[in-house]
Amino acid sequence: MGEQSTDQVTGERADLLATLAEARHFLRFTTRELTDEQAAMRPTASELCLGGLIKHVTAVERNWASFIVDGSPVMKDFNEMTEEDFARRADEFRMLPGDTLAGVLDAYAEVARRTDELVATLPDLDTVHELPKAPWNTETHWSVRRALIHIVAETAQHAGHADIIRESLDGAKSMG
Repeated sequence: MGEQSTDQVTGERADLLATLAEARHFLRFTTRELTDEQAAMRPTASELCLGGLIKHVTAVERNWASFIVDGSPVMKDFNEMTEEDFARRADEFRMLPGDTLAGVLDAYAEVARRTDELVATLPDLDTVHELPKAPWNTETHWSVRRALIHIVAETAQHAGHADIIRESLDGAKSMG
C-alpha cells in the first residue's frame, strides 16, 4: 500500500474519514468522566452498556477492515458459527471482569488508526468482495466503499444508542 498519511487525503476518502471521525468522536464523548462501573451499567430497558457498545463497534470495525483487505474468508457464514462464536459476540456488548473503560477506548483508537490508514492507502474503493452468508445480508457482494460506509453507519447508529444510555445514566448529553 502507499505511503500517503491520512492528513494528505482528499476528495471522497477525506469525506469518509471526516464522517467516520465525527461519529467516533460522539461515541467516545458519551463516556467522558465515567468510571469503569458506570461504563458497565445498563440504565435503560436495553441490555447495552457504554463500554460494551464501544467494544462492539471496535469488533465490527476490525472485522470489516479485515474484510476490506482479505474478503469474506475472514468472516464466518452465519450458519457456520458455533456456540462459542455466539458467546464471544455477546461478550462484545458488555464489560467483562478485567475490562476497563480506558482499555476499551485504547483498543478502539488502535482499530480506528488502522482503518484510517486503510482508507488513505487502499488502491481502489471499487474492489468487490463476496459477503459472508447471513440472514440479514440481502446482497451477495460489497465494494470496499460500501464496507467503509457500513462502518460509518454502524458507528453513527451506536453513537446514538450511547447518547440515550448516557442521558439515562446521569442526564449528560452528547449534543444539546
